[in-house]
Amino acid sequence: MTDADLSLAYRPFSLALAEPLETADGTISSREGFLVRLVDEAGDDPAVGYGEATPLTGWTESLANCERALERAQETLRTGGPSEALETVDRQVAARHALSLALADLQATREATPLYRYLGQGPMVGRVPVNATIGDGSPAETTRQAQRAADRGFDCCKLKVGLRTVEDDIERVRRVREAVGPDVELRADANEAWTYEQAQSALEAFADLDVSMLEQPLPAGALEGHADLRAQNTGVSIALDEGLLEHGVDTICDADAADVVVLKPMALGGIDVARKVAAWLAELDITSLVTTTIDGVVARTGAVHLAAAVPDVPACGLATGDLLAEDLGRDPVLLEKGSAVVPQAKGLGVTDVWTE
Repeated sequence: MTDADLSLAYRPFSLALAEPLETADGTISSREGFLVRLVDEAGDDPAVGYGEATPLTGWTESLANCERALERAQETLRTGGPSEALETVDRQVAARHALSLALADLQATREATPLYRYLGQGPMVGRVPVNATIGDGSPAETTRQAQRAADRGFDCCKLKVGLRTVEDDIERVRRVREAVGPDVELRADANEAWTYEQAQSALEAFADLDVSMLEQPLPAGALEGHADLRAQNTGVSIALDEGLLEHGVDTICDADAADVVVLKPMALGGIDVARKVAAWLAELDITSLVTTTIDGVVARTGAVHLAAAVPDVPACGLATGDLLAEDLGRDPVLLEKGSAVVPQAKGLGVTDVWTE
């Protein structure tokens, strides 16, 4: 393969959610972005790699800026090759995610290896644990969704909180715990919604309800506040999500602000970047887990491969396909009893998303 053999194309898409997802950041009712196809015309058997750019307000560049970045990447790929194309979209993380995923899919396909082994060079991984993601609905709706998830075999549920009062959220979690029993792990994600006092109140109650993890309870800038919450040793792990983008790994580690760091490949600029961050966190004895930004099947499958390349990864937020009313193509990832079955085909394993 030479740079002259590569061609890049992209097309827009819009995917409606099955139901609006309520979060402290607002309501998500659809996901818009761009499907990317990279073709290597070398030899008698052209190879294809797929990528996906699905911007999310507050996390990535805008949809318009993402399209402009993909236009630049398309031109730069023709004149300067993959490295220069990646460099030209380095600050547009959703666009870079798409291009880097397509390049990795193409290369893993050429090497006839699953993408996760191309990323991690590790042993075969058959499954990765996943959690169910439950929106910030009413107590009755939250309980219904959690019970349905437990009945489907999920042994970990992440509940969105922060849209209501802390007292209401505590009651929602209490009702879920009563409904699913003691054997289902519960996590809560506040998406920066609380003050320190509110977070402390929730943390104390969540400890009594055996909540395992509280994700981003304070604004991303409040690193010392997160460190203080963590120092209380309630038994509830403190996870940072938005905080990673603002502070970086070393600053989080120096502040002792997190037990867990959440990796969103779309927001970090690609699964290649996220894999390096995961390795860095492991060296610092900080747990990393992988979540999507409610993406289409291409990015979602890429995130599954990323999780499979992270040793001893805990339950990840990858079971988000059911949140979509429609998708870009057939999902190659099966969900069984709280696990995602990792595709073992060469490359990404997504094959039917681009139709002429």
